[in-house]
Amino acid sequence: MSTLAEQLRNTEAHKSIFESAVRQNPLPVCAAFGSSDHPQPVSFRSSDRVLGTKDSDNVRAQFPQTVSASGNIVLASAGPSTAKVQGKRVAVLFSGGPAAGGHNVVCGLKRVLGAGNTLFGVKAGPKGLLKGSLFEITDANVDFILNTGGFDFLGSDRTKIKSDEQFAQVRETCIKHKLDAIVIVGGDDSNTNAAVLAESLFSGVKADGSGVQVIGVPKTIDGDLQIGDLLAISFGFDTATRIYSEMVGNILQDTSSSLKYWHFVKLMGRSASHVALEVALQTKPAITLISEEVATKKMSLASIIDHIAQVIVERSHKGMNYGVLLAPEGLIEFIPEMNAMIAELNDVLAHHASEFAALADDAKAAFIGSKLNPDNASLLASLPDYIVKMLLAERDSHGNLQVSLIPTEQLLIDMAKSRVKEIDPAVPFAAHNHFLGYEGRCGAPTLFDAAYTYNLGLTAGSLILDGRTGYMATITDLTSGGTPKAIPLAGLLNIERRHGKDEFVIEKALVRMDSPAMQYFAARRDDWAGNDLFASPGPRSVLGADDSSATDQRRLELRGGFADVRDRLSARLHRVASGHRQRWPLAFFRRHSGFRAAAFATASRTRRVLSSGLNHAVEACGSMVACLSSGPRWRATNGRRTDLRGHRVGALASAPGNRRDLRRCRAVRCLLRPATVASGRGPDRFRRP
Repeated sequence: MSTLAEQLRNTEAHKSIFESAVRQNPLPVCAAFGSSDHPQPVSFRSSDRVLGTKDSDNVRAQFPQTVSASGNIVLASAGPSTAKVQGKRVAVLFSGGPAAGGHNVVCGLKRVLGAGNTLFGVKAGPKGLLKGSLFEITDANVDFILNTGGFDFLGSDRTKIKSDEQFAQVRETCIKHKLDAIVIVGGDDSNTNAAVLAESLFSGVKADGSGVQVIGVPKTIDGDLQIGDLLAISFGFDTATRIYSEMVGNILQDTSSSLKYWHFVKLMGRSASHVALEVALQTKPAITLISEEVATKKMSLASIIDHIAQVIVERSHKGMNYGVLLAPEGLIEFIPEMNAMIAELNDVLAHHASEFAALADDAKAAFIGSKLNPDNASLLASLPDYIVKMLLAERDSHGNLQVSLIPTEQLLIDMAKSRVKEIDPAVPFAAHNHFLGYEGRCGAPTLFDAAYTYNLGLTAGSLILDGRTGYMATITDLTSGGTPKAIPLAGLLNIERRHGKDEFVIEKALVRMDSPAMQYFAARRDDWAGNDLFASPGPRSVLGADDSSATDQRRLELRGGFADVRDRLSARLHRVASGHRQRWPLAFFRRHSGFRAAAFATASRTRRVLSSGLNHAVEACGSMVACLSSGPRWRATNGRRTDLRGHRVGALASAPGNRRDLRRCRAVRCLLRPATVASGRGPDRFRRP
């Protein structure tokens, strides 16, 4: 009989029960790729869609080779590829912050490239590409990282490749490792870098004068990389918002239990408030600040504080000396007077970098203040020292203020406390601050993100085998199973002010004030502020089918605007209540980022799911068995895990939806279907199935 110590040791190095289970999760593929067991590459054709921005003429002048080759025309899949491409040497790297599903991009790449081509992993992101830190990715690697969270298989960093010396280093790496293509998995800044690299490596790299292909894959948990119906959402957003929503729901539950604390929660979202809006729609807290609304209404810092204080006082008068406030991390940059100050601050820091670096810390604020105009200097001097210190901190490699380091939530607490005392000194106000950021980046991907990223990897690999460069992989037509497409990166470029000068960038998608999501939020938030109407969504689903609740589907309907969703849902619930078994759909990819998927049951194989939550692992007859604490349905026989019908299962599921699936003991295949995107330039309504 194995000891508990041995069993615990066996779960080390990413071999927990959970991780072992998610690796077995089957992944659906777009019909264009054929079988999910053996996906085949697709070829691409030009569509009738041409992209361009207000700066297209300048882009064409700076990116002549890639623009000439692509014509900035969107590519659509043209059926299975008939070409038998072999000998390709492809490198893949992660760039920027981690997001759930990155490993599945690598898995999709490896599987579509096949045994005839070689896939290399680049260690530590763009920095590793400069150093030539590459290793070959094997089938065993892919099996081990499938459906797991994080970027730890390759690592990542935020190095921006922009100098002539760096471009020369990339060329040396390409020549040394005989690379034919590079895949960059990243956000808007990283895909901008991919566009620049595609132009730099377009030709003249190899001895025959040919170049190295560069393909981008859209990643960011912020949800600000959206391109209308061509790119509904970047991967990682769904997983992150569901993790944050669970945590915020727990905090909300605590506030109404302890009855004495306010919690100010800062969420990810440097340049857009998609995460904050999404979490608010799921959890219904008392106050949620939307950066884009602050900018649109030209709200001052004082007016924001006054609004917060008024809600605190009004709730207190109703006997509620508690609540939750959500704020995006980039809020401070959207307050007009703060934005003006930061813009000038960035220019001053860029032009006086050497002088500033030589100063003692206690002299830096005064030096910068002397270089600002009087209004901005006065505002800087009025802020707490801990805010000033962060405003003067070093920018990231893309020239961005590191807003995640600015304790905006603490600033709001301090200022709100003073304002509450001015309005009503008798109102008690005790607050805690939180920053939910890193917690959401590396969790195991949700059902949606797992399938989405795998198909993005298949698409990126197909583009390479089809000889394309300067494109970003995407999946559209999600309501009908998904269509692989490619977006010309040069067609997305705009000119923005960075590091005190104009640079080409991909524009971020912000929350639109006229989006259905924002309009619904605006209509309901006063009720949320004045009453306890919060919700606790619970954990995300990463295994098996998941029956979405009526509440989830109605929320999606309100966000998407499809009137028949409620009717179809009600009919479905009636059939279930009447005892009718449905063979379709047993579940939806749950909601939040704006996606759902129908899950179909098959009897071809036994479903393996996770033993966790209310289940307890115990030793019996020399093996670990799962015992559900909430009922007699399950029993252990001779060390085997068996349900009362005699079906053998890998483990018991903690989620109620998964327990229901285990009754049928069936495998689940998921067909991607979108519901809606929280807001921004992406589609704001359902597409009919």
